[in-house]
Amino acid sequence: MSYPEIRPRRLRRTAAVRRLVSETRVDPAELVVPMFVKEGLTEPRAVASLPGVLQHSRDSLRKAAVEAVQAGVGGIMLFGVPASRDETGSGGIDPDGILNVAIRDVITEVGDATVVMSDLCLDEFTSHGHCGMLTPDGAVDNDATLSAYARMAVAQADAGVHVVGPSGMMDGQVGAVRRALDAAGHQDVSVLAYAVKYASGFFGPFRDAVESALEGDRCTYQQDPANLRESLREVELDVAEGADMVMVKPALPYLDVVAAVRAAVNVPVAAYQVSGEYAMVEAAAANGWIDRERVIMETLTSIRRAGAQIILTYWAVEAAQLLRQRY
Repeated sequence: MSYPEIRPRRLRRTAAVRRLVSETRVDPAELVVPMFVKEGLTEPRAVASLPGVLQHSRDSLRKAAVEAVQAGVGGIMLFGVPASRDETGSGGIDPDGILNVAIRDVITEVGDATVVMSDLCLDEFTSHGHCGMLTPDGAVDNDATLSAYARMAVAQADAGVHVVGPSGMMDGQVGAVRRALDAAGHQDVSVLAYAVKYASGFFGPFRDAVESALEGDRCTYQQDPANLRESLREVELDVAEGADMVMVKPALPYLDVVAAVRAAVNVPVAAYQVSGEYAMVEAAAANGWIDRERVIMETLTSIRRAGAQIILTYWAVEAAQLLRQRY
């Protein structure tokens, strides 16, 4: 048979038909919303480079967590912004540090109604802004950092977190975290490994949100954007070390990597639609150049289509509400 007998457009004729034959759908339960909580705030504070995103107070964080649960999102990823920092990032390990306090707050508020996750990295807590401990000459000390990550993981698990997200791209970080959690009796706490995290220019607005003190760059531990095979090796190592889930970050510029990782592993694959991806869409929409809601859903669908089962996105709550209206 040939044209005009074969007419693929028949399956695009109406919205109902298009819904019926849609190959890829995003579900609210697959979305995770990143949230920032800043020590000492009494009211939430807007992040200028991330329109609609807030640095929360402890009270507003609890309310936002309830809103996320009501929207049906699958999880919340927590980031802490401390009032002070030091060379070793001790505030991330302190049981009374802002991130660990926030974990307890959110767990008390929503319990097991959603998956409460926490960023496991020192960069928000160090005075130099790097993801690990430094040697006297200023290099990031991989093995000393693993020890800090292990203590940080136990502190977060003691606070009640369901999933820890080691994001520093230190060699051996997943194994060190898994061993520490198990030794402390937290065998049920899951590890979402930032297995593929590129040294990306798309992280800029995030650094505003956490008030990063970064000096220099992170090219010695985050990955070269040119490399794919290296990413698959990182994923293989993290799964072997005990990762329950693996993540690719950023998402949209690396959809080929998401697809390759999905094909390589049998654990859930996540992708983080990072701050720069979000901010570009918001800026274009504010100028009237694009249809904002349509582009939001198009970007999320593309990440899902590439193979990510879990998507971290600042639009998670809004997208969940839009999806409920659509379906």
